[in-house]
Amino acid sequence: MELKVTRYEIDETGVATVWLHRPERRNAWTGRMHTEYRWICKRLQEDQRVRVVVVTGSGDAFSVGADRDALAGYVEAGHYDPALAVDAERPGYGVRPEFDADMAWQLGLRVPMIAAVNGACAGIAVALAAFCDLRFAVEGAKVTTATARLGLPAEYGLSWILPRLIGATHAADVLLTGRILRAEELGAMGFFNAVVPRPAFDATVAEYAALLAAASPEAVSTAKRQLWGDLLHGDPRAAVEESKALIGELMQHPDYAEGVAALLEKRPPRFLR
Repeated sequence: MELKVTRYEIDETGVATVWLHRPERRNAWTGRMHTEYRWICKRLQEDQRVRVVVVTGSGDAFSVGADRDALAGYVEAGHYDPALAVDAERPGYGVRPEFDADMAWQLGLRVPMIAAVNGACAGIAVALAAFCDLRFAVEGAKVTTATARLGLPAEYGLSWILPRLIGATHAADVLLTGRILRAEELGAMGFFNAVVPRPAFDATVAEYAALLAAASPEAVSTAKRQLWGDLLHGDPRAAVEESKALIGELMQHPDYAEGVAALLEKRPPRFLR
């Protein structure tokens, strides 16, 4: 696929970075961007070199949400058309039926995803960030779901994911008012793992991504599926029993042998891709 509004790269440690890339429109979301984003993530999911995905925006914005021209067009058309290509890729699908939907598929992706919110983040971009596994923001970034001020409902599963990230009380505040929040306020609610001054932002995200990339890929992927699967059903007994079965399974794999050897030899583990 020819990438017109996104780009990506993979470094030597297995960290993939994906950019929403319409800096002249502050990375406003379009059907084309959605289609390209899915295409990239499908490739990253299948590439065994990749251990973590960082999603960010080109320029000084993460994404200001739906393109304003598209929003105006919906008024004239009288209906919603997400403009996603009918043959769009489906990364993360097939892990759990609950994840087989726009944005929710990120929970089913093989590797952890980090949202690096480098500036303004609005509308659907909030959902994109929320369905990542981890989130970092630059100090002062403005974040808003916006929908309450546009006469629209909570979009793309935010009514499900936000209460699980920041609690129902904070989620009600964010979703029902549609007000603009600074990253610092959302960080205090628990939405962001860290809020970082701009000069240190890229290095902080890169350091954390490298930390993830150095861990056992199989262990990280397994723990990610446990985390989101258990949040779906909330059965602690089932979580304990499943974890015991998985411990027995993973103990038979090379990553476990390497992890124990590294511990005994007092060196960093070298997990194979």
